[in-house]
Amino acid sequence: MSAFGRRTFLVGTLGAGLALAGCTKGAAPLVTPTASPAGTVREQLDAVMAVYAQNTDLLGLSLRDRRSGATYAFRGDYSTQSASIAKVMIVLLALRKARAEGTELTFDQYTWASKAIINSDNDSADALWEWVGGKDAYTALAADLGLAHTRGDERSEFWSWTNTTPDDQRALVDALVDGSPALAVDDRLYLLDLMGKTNAEQTWGVGHDRGGDVRVQMKNGWVQFASLDNLWAVNTIGHVSGEGRDYTAAIMCRRPTFADGRVLVDAIGADLFTLLGSGTLS
Repeated sequence: MSAFGRRTFLVGTLGAGLALAGCTKGAAPLVTPTASPAGTVREQLDAVMAVYAQNTDLLGLSLRDRRSGATYAFRGDYSTQSASIAKVMIVLLALRKARAEGTELTFDQYTWASKAIINSDNDSADALWEWVGGKDAYTALAADLGLAHTRGDERSEFWSWTNTTPDDQRALVDALVDGSPALAVDDRLYLLDLMGKTNAEQTWGVGHDRGGDVRVQMKNGWVQFASLDNLWAVNTIGHVSGEGRDYTAAIMCRRPTFADGRVLVDAIGADLFTLLGSGTLS
């Protein structure tokens, strides 16, 4: 699905020598690091994010280096609408409901789950959202997972309007990778498998075109909230491992256009990959 073919919602409702990411043609000029940062990985992250923050106040990052267990946040409590990253929890809800009822998803429901994650298909997410119980069920799952700032929005029943933060979304990916009492092992492994098969056109951000022996399990989300602030919510979450790296991350922003948002989170995602390859976060 073309990024610009997605819905517009109208209802009121690096150490020395590291090469950092630059701009992508088609978006407004992006302020990016012009010199490689120095110091520890944490200090380098501070320097890089201070530059990216010159583009917008509406930006947050949360990161965990699974090699050391250390976390890093830059406005990790930044709250914004989920857009299509909500589809991760929607599929979890469907899997949990079927398990609670002592059955499995139907063929159609498995198809919807696959399409919702791999291709970010909205109709598939809509069908699962209705079946699982909508935003009340979503808010309840967030509570079970300890995601204190993830919930439905009182202004809309639609999944894209659900509220969350980078810290919560990074914790969600951690729960998928590490396990949680709220999630069955088979369910989270199935979902991670889907997240590892993301449509190649949607591998920007945390999944910024990796090669070699690097594995990425991810989900992106992007939508314009025309009736709210006319800005695009552009979000990316996932787990990157291989070639010495092993980290989970969530990057969330709002920008005037989809292209602006994608370029911003993609540049940050590329720099995270470089920095976490240069050393361990402590």
